[in-house]
Amino acid sequence: MIKTDISGVLPFVPEHELLKSIREDASAAHCRLTEGNSFDYLGWMYLPGRFDMDELRRIHEASAKICRDSDVLVVIGIGGSYLGAKAVLELLRSPEYNLMPKDTPDIYFAGNNLSGEHFKRLVRLIGDRDFSVNVISKSGSTLESAVAFRLFRSMLEKRYGKEKAAERIYATTDSTCGALRKMAEEEGYTCFSIPGDIGGRYSVFTAVGLLPLSCAGIDIDMLLKGAENAMNELDDCSEKNPAYLYAAARRKLYELGKTTEIFAVWSPEQRSLGEWWKQLFGESEGKKNIGIFPAAVEYSGDLHSMGQYIQEGRRDLMETMLCAREPEEVLMPETEKDDDGLNYLAGRSLAYVNRAAQKAVADAHISGGVPCIKIETGEITEETVGELLYFFMFACAISAIMSGVDPFDQPGVEAYKKNMKELLRKGKF
Repeated sequence: MIKTDISGVLPFVPEHELLKSIREDASAAHCRLTEGNSFDYLGWMYLPGRFDMDELRRIHEASAKICRDSDVLVVIGIGGSYLGAKAVLELLRSPEYNLMPKDTPDIYFAGNNLSGEHFKRLVRLIGDRDFSVNVISKSGSTLESAVAFRLFRSMLEKRYGKEKAAERIYATTDSTCGALRKMAEEEGYTCFSIPGDIGGRYSVFTAVGLLPLSCAGIDIDMLLKGAENAMNELDDCSEKNPAYLYAAARRKLYELGKTTEIFAVWSPEQRSLGEWWKQLFGESEGKKNIGIFPAAVEYSGDLHSMGQYIQEGRRDLMETMLCAREPEEVLMPETEKDDDGLNYLAGRSLAYVNRAAQKAVADAHISGGVPCIKIETGEITEETVGELLYFFMFACAISAIMSGVDPFDQPGVEAYKKNMKELLRKGKF
């Protein structure tokens, strides 16, 4: 199970204050969540233990068909409609998944920008290979995704004809209404539902994340099992709850003026997890002119770009460090000359070196005035990734409620959408 190490916070926050916040504020926020009538969009909390088995069967069947039919799957979506799937894909496979030899399709993510150059490059990458599309949008009217879907649907229909193209389109959308739901029913696309009580950034354990991940050969049943493990473990109103520790530590540090949180990962495979984490916390907490600003770095590479600022820049920073257990199989060899001076590491694993770097960096940052929270988990597997994602969603909800905002709405997102559509409809800007 996930562990939260707050020893790097205690030099900044007295332990008795932190424990008081855990006992009173975090537990009260948990109670508001479980009451079920304080907030909308709580369906994610119990989904892992109540997943519709018929829907899961249909996801497996659709995944098998996509793998038979296609060399490429284009996943169209923005924000919560793709960040979770991309994070899990890279955690469990590789950021270079599409370059790997495999018996599953390449997966390209589209509809998360409005760049014509990016679209042209995606088309060139697909080439003349067979492809399918999974378009993900609750409303079907989000401009970035809708534009990309129109372009790729046109490509499919030109290549396969309208009827055959429809067999290669998989829509994940609202269960009852919206432009995409209506289109899917009229055109006969295979359709999966996003439950009405689950918002986008909390949707990775729905078909939003599960269908593309299953296409990549990831065991989505074990992913759900890990999430269910976390769901059960975190339903604990005690001072040992790791989500309480994380939420309370963040809130107390924010009160001390630590207004920016750096999420630090220690592997290129974890970088996209940082992007998912940024959206989760940014959209959940950034309201009413308050909130911790979420940033993300990948160590040790970013120590050579952002390390100086983190160590000696403005002291409004806190750091959350993800520490996942690594396999010990890659060992440093010994050389006869020791011309690089590294024989002192001979026989040691890269995992050992990475752990030493984690401790050295955390100690340096703490001594430099940056509190450090460590989130510790086991080796990266489907099960531990399911636990980790659920942990962050739960802790985020607790933290947002403690700060006095609704974790599940995003009223500010609509402002740019409204402006953009008005400009485009006028035809000049």
